[in-house]
Amino acid sequence: MQIILLHPRFTHAKSVTLTRRHLVLLLMVFVCSIIGGALLLSYVALSQAANMPAPVRDLVGSSSSVEDADKDKYLKENLALMARRVGEMQAQMMRLDALGERVQGLAGVKPTEFNFGEKPGRGGLSPEMDGTSSRDLTLSEFQALLDGMSHDLERRADYLNVVESALMSDKIQSRLLPTVQPVNVAYNASTFGRRLDPFTGRSSMHEGIDFAAPSGTPIMAAAGGVVTSAEFHPAYGNMLEIDHGNDMITRYAHASRLVVQLGDIVRRGQHIADIGSTGRSTGPHLHFEVRIKGVAQDPHKFLVAGASHAKKLALSAR
Repeated sequence: MQIILLHPRFTHAKSVTLTRRHLVLLLMVFVCSIIGGALLLSYVALSQAANMPAPVRDLVGSSSSVEDADKDKYLKENLALMARRVGEMQAQMMRLDALGERVQGLAGVKPTEFNFGEKPGRGGLSPEMDGTSSRDLTLSEFQALLDGMSHDLERRADYLNVVESALMSDKIQSRLLPTVQPVNVAYNASTFGRRLDPFTGRSSMHEGIDFAAPSGTPIMAAAGGVVTSAEFHPAYGNMLEIDHGNDMITRYAHASRLVVQLGDIVRRGQHIADIGSTGRSTGPHLHFEVRIKGVAQDPHKFLVAGASHAKKLALSAR
């Protein structure tokens, strides 16, 4: 491209030839000047925003305020969500503490040995001391931590519920086993097994234990259960039978008086009858039997054993 320059001061016309290279340079200078002017204008506007009129100031800060508002909204929503999760976890902790105390009581652990209301001690080296690096948790990491803790709390609550049910079942079963001596005497007059019959003098099987005591001495239930028989028997005299479940019954014979009736629910240690000498008897005493599936067992094994050991004996006898 050739440009001819004319001027009165010129003695003759001058010409300038522009090549493609010159045009590219001019275009680059023009674009750079526009960009520089825009940056300068933005800098001046932001630096003087506080002194500008309200409409201009609002226009300049509108973009940044929108971004800040979005960030604030995001943070508030996440904080509200995490606050709800923390509240749910606090409720789970209270339920877990109450459940732990019940399990502790059923297991026989002393409260002083394991206090659920007291925080356990924690400690260790600081990151600066052991040379490891530390950093703040991100919002997503903190939320994942809350989710994991909530899951762990639910799993531990389910586990403690299972343990509580098992301990409660064991406790109920132990109360239904004849481990309490029915008469408060120091010795028994006749043990379980073969002996000489007091009437015939011949060897015969004695299917219970005889507790000798004065007439009218209270007879207590060896375990809780339901009275399934309360009647007079030609051999046993005034007789009671108590069903303890799992095919186990206890029999109390030769009583002078029956205190409970057929169908009554009795608890362990409850007064159920008085000692007498009714039926085939040589004197006042209690004939006490334990039967599993109708088979006579040695009551002495249940009376001297603890409740847990008695349960094993009952299972092994079936």
